[in-house]
Amino acid sequence: MSIAKVKGRGVKDIPQERLDALNDGAEATNLTECLAVDFAKLMRVVLPQISVQALTEMEAGAASGISQRMRLAASIITRGLGEGAITQLAHHSSDTVRGWCCFMVGQRSDLSLDARLEAIKPFADDPHFGVREWSWMAVRGDLAANLDETIRYLTDWAQSSSERIRRFATESIRPRGVWCQHIAQLKQKPELALPVLASLKADPSIYVQDSVANWLNDASKDCPEWVQNLCVQWQASSSSAATQRICKRALRSIRA
Repeated sequence: MSIAKVKGRGVKDIPQERLDALNDGAEATNLTECLAVDFAKLMRVVLPQISVQALTEMEAGAASGISQRMRLAASIITRGLGEGAITQLAHHSSDTVRGWCCFMVGQRSDLSLDARLEAIKPFADDPHFGVREWSWMAVRGDLAANLDETIRYLTDWAQSSSERIRRFATESIRPRGVWCQHIAQLKQKPELALPVLASLKADPSIYVQDSVANWLNDASKDCPEWVQNLCVQWQASSSSAATQRICKRALRSIRA
C-alpha cells in the first residue's frame, strides 16, 4: 500500500475508543488505523450470521500480514455466505469491509478478465485510499496472467474521466509494485505497457503522474536505457509540465 504510516504513531497509540469504532465499522483515516482493525471483531459486527467456526478461523489468522488476512477474510465470507455477499457489503462504511469485497472479486473463478475488471471498477474508483489499493492487489494475479488482454482493457481505462481509474491502469501492472509479486514479463519487456503509459504521459493529475513515474522507476531497475530513451522521447514531443515531472521522478533511481 502506498500510504505511509502516520509519523510517530503506531497501532498502540490509537485510543481504545477509536479502536472500538474501527472494529464496529468506522472508516480508517490512515494506514495505521487500517492495520489496527481486528478482523474477527469487525466480521462479527458486520455479519452477525457468520458461523462461530468462521470467526475462529479468522481469529487464528490474526497474526498474519495484512494482505494475507484480507484474502483469508474474503475466502471465509465467500465460503460461509456465497458470492452474493459482495453486493451486501460493497457499500459498507468500513473501508476494510469494502476491501474484503475486492478480494472476493479477485477470488471468483467464474469471471472472465473483462468481467473481473468491471466488477472491481467501483472499488478502483472508491473515495478511500485503502480500498483503491486493495482493488488492484486483489486482481493483479489475473491481470499478470493475461497481460496482452489486460493491456488492451487498461488502455481504455487510461482514458477515463476519473483520475482514480486512470491511476489503476498503471498501478495495477507496475513491474515491481508494492506489497505484491513482481510481473516478470514487464520487468523484461516494459514496452508491452506502452499503450497505457503513453496515454498518461501528460496526465494533469499528480495522483496519476506519480503512478506513471513509479511504473517507469520500477522498469529502470531492469531496463534503465529503455526508460532513459523513453523519457527523452516524451520530453522532446511534449512541453507539458506534467510530462517533465513524470520523467524527472521516473529517472530518480538512475540519477541517484
